[in-house]
Amino acid sequence: MAVVTLAAVARLGRRLSGLGPGRGHWTAAGRSRSRREAVEAEADAPVFQYVGERATRADRIFVWGFSFSGALGVPTFISSAACGYGFTLLSSKTKDITKVWGMGLNKDSQLGFHRSRKDKTRGYEYVLEPSPVPLPLDRPQETRVLQVSCGRAHSLVLTDGEGVFSMGNNSYGQCGRKVVENEIYSESHRVHRMQDFDGQVVQVACGQDHSLFLTDQGEVYSCGWGADGQTGSLGHYNITSTPTKLGGDLAGVNVVQVATYGDCCLAVSADGGLFGWGNSEYLQLASVTDSTQVNVPRCLPFSGVGQVKQAACGGTGCAVLNGEGHVFVWGYGILGKGPNLLETALPEMIPPTLFGLSEFNPGVQVSRIRCGLSHFAALTNRGELFVWGKNIRGCLGIGRLEDQYFPWRRAYLLSHVCALLERQLTALHGGPPWKCQWVPAWNPVGPQQSPAL
Repeated sequence: MAVVTLAAVARLGRRLSGLGPGRGHWTAAGRSRSRREAVEAEADAPVFQYVGERATRADRIFVWGFSFSGALGVPTFISSAACGYGFTLLSSKTKDITKVWGMGLNKDSQLGFHRSRKDKTRGYEYVLEPSPVPLPLDRPQETRVLQVSCGRAHSLVLTDGEGVFSMGNNSYGQCGRKVVENEIYSESHRVHRMQDFDGQVVQVACGQDHSLFLTDQGEVYSCGWGADGQTGSLGHYNITSTPTKLGGDLAGVNVVQVATYGDCCLAVSADGGLFGWGNSEYLQLASVTDSTQVNVPRCLPFSGVGQVKQAACGGTGCAVLNGEGHVFVWGYGILGKGPNLLETALPEMIPPTLFGLSEFNPGVQVSRIRCGLSHFAALTNRGELFVWGKNIRGCLGIGRLEDQYFPWRRAYLLSHVCALLERQLTALHGGPPWKCQWVPAWNPVGPQQSPAL
């Protein structure tokens, strides 16, 4: 319980400033009267009770001042965040020993091994707060983590000089290693390193049970579950346990971005071209084929879209962002143009006015887009976040549980957004690249601050 009185605060201020009553004209009667008035004022002051009567006080340490050097013990800035099926990974580009934190579901060791405090031989299947994820780095004080990505039950960690690390379920080879029959993934210490790429990996992306890798040579590799063709391997729909270079229409193309989350994949080329492969049951690739499973990357020559700058690929819907900051959507589900548009094989542009463009704000345009399985997120050049789609378990964070058919603005200035299954993570805007020291996770009411890392 906290008791606050204005009189007490005023009295303390007078003592500190030396400007108390009667300064220069002090008398015993004046002192007695001022004390009596203070006591009466304090007795009449309201009591503000902020916690329950049975609550016990917890010891806390408060710090302030210059925090950039870490002298205050404040956690380092978060540079990448990713959500999987019930779990989350955070990473920082720090050179400290701890570079990655995980929380949430860990039944397949997708967050690594977290030793139980009660039984040192056992590990936790649920990690309830951000906890360090150990990586077998050769140079832990030199190597930086650039990006993290999460799938259904596996994770990828991209470093700047020691390759890509994978953790979690490898039933379909999605971790880039040989599938071991009847392998037990719970409480596993296994962290696999992948380095056999022609060039350095610059981006990783996890699908449900497959993985994509983009190198600095503009080449795309894949591994994992391929029943829908999502690994893009020529001529078959089998699993692929070794990262394999993709061909098809991607052969010789300089790719700058890959996107996946469900079982469909998209790639953006340096000249603004768009390519797709994988699942097409929801019209994702229906513009070029009638097949519902495509195991070869195909060029998607959409007219009227212009040069594609960025792509996002969810479970049933897709989105692209062109060079003018316009968002185009297609596929199936709530796509962002109201309840009358639930499926389309060709991209349709969401009116820019829905993202804040007006005669008073003529320079507003979308700068980033992301997809979850059934919802979307877009970030504007003004740091405003817009969300729409299925609002499963309040994943949109709009203060209610109803689905959202149009882009809805969230009242936060952001620099990065990661929109994934049933929840989202946002990084608060704090200067380039993404200098943030806390990451809110959204519930049906709105964002909540995550515990300290």
